Amino acid sequence: MTKEEFLKCMQEDENYSPGWQAIDDAFEKLYPGQKPDHFGTLITSRAMFGGEEFLDGFSVYTSPKGYKHLVTYGMTVLYGDEEAFGGEWNGWGYEMTMKLREDSTESCKWAIDMMSNLARYTYKTERFFEPNQFVKGNGTSLHIGEDSMITALLIVSDTEAETQMSVYGKTEFLQLVGITESEIQAIIDDISNVKKLIELMKADGNEDLVTDMRRTKSYL
Repeated sequence: MTKEEFLKCMQEDENYSPGWQAIDDAFEKLYPGQKPDHFGTLITSRAMFGGEEFLDGFSVYTSPKGYKHLVTYGMTVLYGDEEAFGGEWNGWGYEMTMKLREDSTESCKWAIDMMSNLARYTYKTERFFEPNQFVKGNGTSLHIGEDSMITALLIVSDTEAETQMSVYGKTEFLQLVGITESEIQAIIDDISNVKKLIELMKADGNEDLVTDMRRTKSYL
């Protein structure tokens, strides 16, 4: 698409949202015809209006493989933005995802809050995430108020959602994977344990690196 064509789209459609569409396209390919549970953040709470919310929303899809697949909207440029046209990467270059071994969307809302906090961290510190990084946590359950051995996060490329191209550049999907305190300590001691952990999880039947907050087994 040329710059002129892009500007024409913006002029003719006040709802033109190529960044948002790129996210929807990736998940439509995974879950054709499925209407996800979508949550929009309060406009008055968003950073552009002086609030602390840097994301515009979240969608929660139901995988036929038996888990919920969450995705953020807002780490990339979503709407018509002339300054963003023609970039190599769209915004921060990624949206966050997470796969939870849950039956209901309601039981995933704690993860939505967590992803919102991670977005706030990136926007405020200008430190973005990449595959094979980790978030240590404070040694307690990621789900505040619920007992779980899952205390930290490993960041990987989403095992299913494919990188998308839009007029703003590339949008990747970075998946947050919940891991135990034993596993995060092993990774801190030796970063090569990231690859080992991923291999062990997949070999144990978790090919899509789904987070199960009820997991009691540590692989490292």
